[in-house]
Amino acid sequence: MSTVFRKGPLPRYYQLKEIMREKIRSGEWKPGDLIPSERELGEQYGISRMTARQAITELVNEGLFYREQGKGTFVSRHKITQQLIHLTGFTEDIRARGQRPGTKVLEARMSPADETTAERLRIKAGQPIFYLQRLRLADDEPLAVEISHLSFMGCEKLLEEDLENNSLYRLLETKYGLPLMEAEQEIEAGLFDEEAAQVLKVPVNSAALFTRRITYTERDLPIEYAKAMYCGNKYTYYTNLKREQLMP
Repeated sequence: MSTVFRKGPLPRYYQLKEIMREKIRSGEWKPGDLIPSERELGEQYGISRMTARQAITELVNEGLFYREQGKGTFVSRHKITQQLIHLTGFTEDIRARGQRPGTKVLEARMSPADETTAERLRIKAGQPIFYLQRLRLADDEPLAVEISHLSFMGCEKLLEEDLENNSLYRLLETKYGLPLMEAEQEIEAGLFDEEAAQVLKVPVNSAALFTRRITYTERDLPIEYAKAMYCGNKYTYYTNLKREQLMP
């Protein structure tokens, strides 16, 4: 679709959004490109500036565009996509996309498990677990804050590990002999509060993706309960859905 139809079932701002999406998909508009102004879009597609502004604003909110005061609106860098099919760690995800992963440990300590964490890890409340809070980066840009709670025999030894330069999952599997078999993950949309926004260098109340994941080792034993906050304009999830075939 390259024309905005004045009469039709789809609102004109939505038609313009789809046109602009296609320009990004096709590579006509590349990351960092300055897009036409509201006036130029209005003249090109025969719509009002208000309609063009609504389309642009919604794509800014979705993370496809970003605005710079006094300069205009630009195409954002491509979002990082995580497939909801394979169990992978952050470092693996970022490297697989040709980017440089980075980690800053914000806090690492032994801590008594609260009731929620204990329930997830199938341990008693108050039992000592390893608590790890990390800032995750892609090409030096803040992307997420992750909090991991780990429980296994000898987990206190993780205090001695370099968790800024080593993958936690790789350490667990290669050094500690704990193969990670599967995980259960929940995803929820939300907004960043002031504290999280400051750490991730994003505006307060900007889009966020909250995840909760329980990772299991062999024999269905939970080893990690992790929570994360991802920048909603930089991260997306992908899965492949197949419809179950009904028997004739």
